[in-house]
Formats: sequence, structure tokens, C-alpha cells
Amino acid sequence: MKIVNFFSAAAIPSVIIIIILYGIKEKKQVFDLFLEGAKQGMDIVIALFPTLLGIFLAVGLLRSSGVLDFIIGMIKPITNLFNIPSQILPLAMLRPISGSASMGVAVDIMQKYGVDSVIGTITSTIMGSTETTFYTIAIYTSCVKIKKIRFVLVAALLADLAGMITSVIICQIMS
Repeated sequence: MKIVNFFSAAAIPSVIIIIILYGIKEKKQVFDLFLEGAKQGMDIVIALFPTLLGIFLAVGLLRSSGVLDFIIGMIKPITNLFNIPSQILPLAMLRPISGSASMGVAVDIMQKYGVDSVIGTITSTIMGSTETTFYTIAIYTSCVKIKKIRFVLVAALLADLAGMITSVIICQIMS
């Protein structure tokens, strides 16, 4: 275990040293290249800010307006038919939209039902097997200026649905 800890602690400094040594070997101005990359990074952040602001605003409105509870109430009878615990529905609704909101919901679920319960296991499996789809698509498509995202969105949401359904089935089988 001490070897693993040593390599973990040494990994980032080693990579930095390797990059600097390679830059010196290739006779490049490493610090100037670093500053240029940092400037490009800031340009990307500024370009993405409106998209991120819109996503965070939408998530906040969805949670505080009660729309999320209304939608969950509407689909609860359907999920009960398929033996999907209703306790995970808030997570299933928020996971594709927001990582921080879904993390908060996941923590609430695990505090209420326990991490070793079936619902806690399903929650952690969903968190590991799904993605913040809207956030990820918004970031990647706005970086490369793609406007038509409907096919990517459908495929990504189907993958999230498959991850959630599979999480429920496997965790219920394993319990």
C-alpha cells in the first residue's frame, strides 16, 4: 500500500518535470507555452459561461418550483409497475441535468436509507453508471459550435435510461 501511495503522490510532480525536461530538450519556451494555454483556457471558460449559467438556472428553477415533484408524482405509478423504487426517482430525473444536484439528492437518499440498503446501492450504481448528459453535451457542442444535437441527445438519454434500469435490475438481483 505504501508503494501505491508513493506513486500517487509522485505522479503529478513527475509529469510536470517530464514536460519541462521535454520542453528544454526540444528548445521550447515552456513557460510561454503554458501561459498561451492558460489564456486559451480562459477564452473557453468565457465562451461557455452563458451555457453553464442557463443550465444552473434551469436546475434551480426545476427544483424550487415543485415541477420535479409533480413529474415524479405522475410517473410513480408506472415505475411501481416495474418494481422501480420511487425513492430514486428524484435522482433519475436530476442526474442527466446536474451533477451537483444529483450528488445532493444521492447523499440525501443514502443518509435516509443507508449506503448498504438496496436503495443506497441502486443510488450509488446510478451515480457511477450515468452521466450529466445535458451538461456534457452543452459543454462539448458549444466548444465546437455544433447546433444540431438532437441525435446525440437521444442516444445519450437512452444510454442514461439503460444505465438506470440496469442499475435497478442488477442491484435488486444482488440483494
